Amino acid sequence: MVQTILIYSMGEVIGDGLIKLPFIAGLRAAFPDARISWCAAKGETVYAGPLKAVVAGYVDEVFLEGANGAKPRDSLPWSKPFGGRKFDLVIDTQENLRRGGVARRGAAGRFVSAAREARRQDWPVAVTDRLARLLALATDGRGAPKPLALTNPDALKAAELLLPTGATYVGLAPGAGGQDKRWPLENYLELAHRIVARDWTPVFFFGPDEAEDAAIAAREVPLALQPERNRTDGLPVKGPLLVIALAGRLAAGVANDAGPGHMLAAGGAPLLSLQQDRRKAVKFRPAAARLEMLVAEDYGSSMGALPVDAAWAALEKLVSGAA
Repeated sequence: MVQTILIYSMGEVIGDGLIKLPFIAGLRAAFPDARISWCAAKGETVYAGPLKAVVAGYVDEVFLEGANGAKPRDSLPWSKPFGGRKFDLVIDTQENLRRGGVARRGAAGRFVSAAREARRQDWPVAVTDRLARLLALATDGRGAPKPLALTNPDALKAAELLLPTGATYVGLAPGAGGQDKRWPLENYLELAHRIVARDWTPVFFFGPDEAEDAAIAAREVPLALQPERNRTDGLPVKGPLLVIALAGRLAAGVANDAGPGHMLAAGGAPLLSLQQDRRKAVKFRPAAARLEMLVAEDYGSSMGALPVDAAWAALEKLVSGAA
């Protein structure tokens, strides 16, 4: 019986952490009673920060310190990774063989290695598919990625109050870390107008540094909601936890290749992902249960080349539930 599990990684920034959530949910479903530990060998992971509340109940502890493989000397025989602890199952999600050797030293039982699987010709390109392969190997084919089910009562209540039952909500997340990854705001506004014309309700998601865009959207589409900015619930929930909770009440969402898109996917929203680069679109595709993607490279050299009509057709398909 597997009672203790160690997931080994180098660490996670927000995008990495969100992509891995279905893997974490699938692991917990396969081993509901096991203690799951997560090692971020380089000492940083969003599971100990912005996503800590999101993975509560899924990950029981996080290792951030110790000689856990980040440095070459951690491989020396007298080094004691993970404080000398052993685990019934170790899943090594990173692909470096030397560090994989450190991870293996924590295994008292089964060891599943991405570093080893990556040498196979059929190793998938997409990160989500790689994690699914590791999960299947760790469970003899019984386990598979699953949507994350939030259990935080404040988050669920806030989402219910901010997006009450009765409307068809469509999320729009115009932000991205770089301007070159952003579909023009005016295109999102055009989608919002079309959403209103269909008697659906557009829901904008803007980051803390996007107040100017938020003001433009409020002025141009007054029927649209901005639940993160116009709080009426009074509950102490914010950030990724709130976005993921709200995503669970959306009929679909549209987002650039950025953190908000991964949050909408993690919350279970069918997602239209607007990507700039096809190679990255394949490798880092959002882990949405239902996904449509448009890639700027297929239309021209910039995100502005993505046509509104193509985005609207894909969005209608998602909202209608068409296969």
